[in-house]
Order: sequence, then structure tokens, then C-alpha cells
Amino acid sequence: MSKKPISFGKISFNIAKAPENTKNVENSPDTSTSGFGTFGRTPIQEQKEIDEITDDLESQHVQQVMGIKNFGKKAKNFNVEEMLEQARKTAQEVSKKKLEEEAAKAAAEPEETPPDEEEEDIIGPLPPPASEIGPPPVEKSKKDGEDSDDELSSSEDEEELSLEKRIPNSHEVEMLHGTKAVVALAVDPSGARLATGSVDYEVSFWDFAGMDSSMRSFRTLQPCESHPIRALQYSATGDSILVVSGSAQAKVLDRDGFEILECVKGDQYIADMARTKGHTAALNSGCWHPHTRDEFLTCAQDGTLRLWRAAAPRQHRAVIKPRQQSGLKTNPTACAFSRDGNTVAAGCFDGSIQMWDHRKNFVNTSVLLRDAHQKQTEISSIAYSYLGSYLASRSNDETLKLWDLRNFKKPLHVFDNLFSRYEQTDCCFSPDDAMVFTGESLQRNQEVGRLIFYNTKTFEKVTEIGVSKSHVIKGIWHAKLNQIFVSCGNGVVKCYYDQKRSLRGAKLCIVKTHRKKHSVEVVSSQQIITPHALPLFRQEKLRTSKKKMEKERLDPVKSHRPDLPITSGQGGRVAASGSTLSSFVIRNLGLSKRVDDDQDPREAILKYAKDAEENPFWVAPAYKKTQPKPIFQNGDEDGPSDPKKSKT
Repeated sequence: MSKKPISFGKISFNIAKAPENTKNVENSPDTSTSGFGTFGRTPIQEQKEIDEITDDLESQHVQQVMGIKNFGKKAKNFNVEEMLEQARKTAQEVSKKKLEEEAAKAAAEPEETPPDEEEEDIIGPLPPPASEIGPPPVEKSKKDGEDSDDELSSSEDEEELSLEKRIPNSHEVEMLHGTKAVVALAVDPSGARLATGSVDYEVSFWDFAGMDSSMRSFRTLQPCESHPIRALQYSATGDSILVVSGSAQAKVLDRDGFEILECVKGDQYIADMARTKGHTAALNSGCWHPHTRDEFLTCAQDGTLRLWRAAAPRQHRAVIKPRQQSGLKTNPTACAFSRDGNTVAAGCFDGSIQMWDHRKNFVNTSVLLRDAHQKQTEISSIAYSYLGSYLASRSNDETLKLWDLRNFKKPLHVFDNLFSRYEQTDCCFSPDDAMVFTGESLQRNQEVGRLIFYNTKTFEKVTEIGVSKSHVIKGIWHAKLNQIFVSCGNGVVKCYYDQKRSLRGAKLCIVKTHRKKHSVEVVSSQQIITPHALPLFRQEKLRTSKKKMEKERLDPVKSHRPDLPITSGQGGRVAASGSTLSSFVIRNLGLSKRVDDDQDPREAILKYAKDAEENPFWVAPAYKKTQPKPIFQNGDEDGPSDPKKSKT
């Protein structure tokens, strides 16, 4: 009699069987190879059997504890990948068979196929490539509103055309700062305000939300007294504006033009510029740090660049001294931060572009290019691209150069024949870095100053805008507003925008019209309503304000009517009044009588000679007793009188 095998769920061990039958035990479905009865290497068990064993043990445990075997039917497991693969294969076979049938049908009966018949939509994944199927599928008719790949792919000519269309210059607005050249221009980051500075020492503030179509600034002031404004820039948050003037001290104003701080002036008798607390000569340019809210940079004619903190304006934070190749100092004429704020760049008077790492000390340069521009000419502007890989530099040697910062030895391209008269003529990138633009000053034979746009990829001229009959100095393409602000040498500031693609800014002012404020007079006295009063004491109740205004218009006091012209009388209004001292004196002097201007003045005087001799009134009675007898010369004597003749 064989003994019953010991089992633990699906795990069983048969004691009665001999060891040579181990192979059969291993192959049986009811036995397990988890270590009971075998030694050495354990055979790998299928995952399916292990899952069944685990489920059986769980069901036994639930039955012991809760008295129930399971919770209904077990959910089926689906392999999603296998199902998707199967569906893909089925759809491919169906579509392949369908396309073959249609191709054969079209080849057999080409005349019976209606021309306007459309194919049915194929449900499922796309068919395999045409090389696997054989004949190409019939192209489905394109519905309205769908874009094809041919439309999206554009040639180089279309790309050039699209670049020109990206420039927002369909409309323009003109603002008048003054009569002198506007050499400083700044727009705050939000695009709500514009600040302009000129060589006439004035800074004007323009608020687009508060302006009407007259385009007048809401405040004009002279922050630096009798010093021309060199540069203006709003901070990264837009709450303050840096004012760089011809003096040695930069100022920071708030949004409304009130002074926040003034940098300290250095000691001009100290030779080492690092030992002084501030600049000792006229400033050239300045800019804010792009990310640090209270840090800004200035450069001056004393050959230094200085970093400042708004919290401590009494001393600079750091000083940078650019050097020539010979080791002598050189004046920085333009300065800028990189877009990430990690690099400080300066264009110097010796034609070099020098850069320092903002995270290290400023002793040695991180990038140095000696012959960037012609020597002894001002580099008027340095501009980083928005992505930070390109650099544009504008100089008074009539060139604009485009540089690649990854290979800074040679310029990518040189745009020449760009005449510039001002040390502040700048250059700027478009928001997508596809274009670079700069202004041009008027030469002797030119009539219109231009703003010229170049392609940064092909280096071709995209377009040019004729701004005004003067020099074009500053230009800013505001990325948020998508508007271009340009300042000119005749005191005009122009704003170019597109009606569809530009936002807010100058578009807010055009729709507003200037309306004269109507003064409303408030009557403080109470109105007593007396419906049954007599007509003499009855107050008129005016139902509309129009009738009230018409009635007040007839009242000479309320309407402030001027005095009516005099139609009769003489002597004017002074003689007519008669109650003043001047009118009394005029009447007594006899000037109130009518004077005939047509008669000879000598005859008019001699008319009173006899009356004055007989009845003197003014002079004769006072000198009557002491007046000598006048002796007149006879008319017969001709020639000069004898000086030796005795006078009687």
C-alpha cells in the first residue's frame, strides 16, 4: 500500500518513491522543485506555476481567517502589447488587401469610376510604406483648412519675405521731446512707460496708459542740472531708472522721476583709480544687471568701469580697469552685461572689446579682442543676442560687426558704410535673434535718416525704414510689446508697431482723444420746493442741464462775458469811468478832447501861442519876476557871429 504524499498546497513530497524516480517527480505537474527532495542546482520554474501557488496560499489563508474561499471570480489578465501588435497586423493586412483590390479594380474598369468619389476613411494605423505594398495608394482629397507638408516647407526667398513681415512697421506714432538730439532711450520691462534723454539736459517720461492722441509727456525734468544725458535704462523690475549724464555721478530715479540716490564722486587728485570711491571724470554709459535688482554698472572717461549697489551708493562695489596692449589705461566708451549676467563687456577707445567674468575678481579678462574695431574711434554700442551666442558691436568707424562668442577671433560679418556722428548710436537684435538693426546718421547728400535691418544668418539686408530728415541714433525693439522705438537728432521719437501683432504700448494712445474738462459748479444752498408759491417768489425748476446752461449763458456774470466795445464817446473806457485818479488827471490835462491827427503839429502848437502869451498858466507865472528879457538875432545878419563882439 502506497503512502499518501505530504503536500503543502501545490508543494508535495512523495516518500514512497525511490531516488531513481526523481526525474519523473521533477517532470510531474504536481511536484515542486523548490528544494524539497532534491539537492544541488535548482531548476528554473515557470512564472505561471509560481503565480498559481501564491494565489492558492492566499485563498487558503483567507478561508482560515474569514471562513470564505474567495471574493468572486478572479479578474482576467490581458497583455496589452500583444493585443496592440495583433491589431496592428490585422489592420495592415486588411488595408493591404483593400488597396490591392482597389488598384486591380481601377486597372480593370477605369471608365466606370466616378471622378468625384472620395475614399472611405481607413480606421486603424497607417498602412506600411509603398515599397512593401506595390502600387501607390490613391491620394485623398484635401479638405478645407488642412495644411500639407508642401505648404509648410518654404524656400529661402519666402523665408526672406517672412523676415520682412516680422518687422512691426505698418503704423507709426511720433512723439516730440524737444529740438535737440535725443541720445538716450529706455522702455520699462512691462512696456508701460518710456523715458527719453537729450543733450538739452532734460529727461521726459511718457506713460502710454495715460496719454491721449496728442502724445505729450507727463513729466519733464533736469535731473543732472547742466549736464547732457548720455544713457537711460530701467531696472529689471521696472521700479527705478538709471540716469547717466556728462557729470561724474550717476543717479537713480524712481518711476515718477524723483531721485532715489546719487553716486559719490571720486577724488580727482588720486592717481590710482582703485583708491577712489567713485568716478572722477565724465560718464560715458551705464546699464543695470539683468537679474540682480539693485546692481548697476557705469563707465567713464577716467578709464574705469565701476559696479555699484543701490543700497550703498557712497562707494563702488568693484572697479575694473581696462588696459591697452602697451599696458596703459584706455577709456571704455560702451558697457553691457550678458543676458545671464555672468559676463561684463566693454568696448574701449583703442578699438578693443574686453570681457570679465562677473563671478571672479576683475583683474584679468576672460575674453580679449584687440583689433575689434578701428583704433581711436568710439565703440558706441555692444549688444548681446537673446540666446547669448552672438554679439553685435557698433562703432564710429562706420561699421557694425557681428560676432560668434564661441569663436571670437574673427567677426562673422562686417556691415560697412554706416555713417555715425554720435557716441550713443546703438545696435540691437530682434526678439527671435533672426535680425540685427542699427541707425544711420545723415551724410552730406542724404535727406532721410534710416533704420537698417540685416539677416543674422545670410548677412543680407532685409529692409530699411526711412525715419525722419535727421540722424537716427537709438533703437529699441521691445519684445513684449513687439514695437520699435527710435530716437532722432531733431528731438523726435518715433514708435513703429503692427496693428495685428503688436500689443498695448502706443496703440493705447491712438484711440484716445483729447477732451476738455468740463468744470462742474456745485450749488451748496438747499433748494426749497414751494409748489403753491406766488409767481413772484416761485423758483424755476430746470428739468435738464442743457436748459440750465442756456440760461447761465445769457447771464453776463455767470458766463464771464467780457466788456462790450465802446460805440460812443471819446477817451476810451478810462474817460468813461471818471471815478479813478488817472481819469481825473487826464480830463484836467485836456487830453480827453479829440485830437485831429491830420493837421500839422507845428500849426497845432502855434495855435495856442497867443493864448499862452496873454494868459500863461504853467511856466511864465513862476518865473515872472526873475525872467530876463529874451534877445533874438536879427534876420539880416548872415554868416557866423564875431566872437570879439561884445554881448549886450
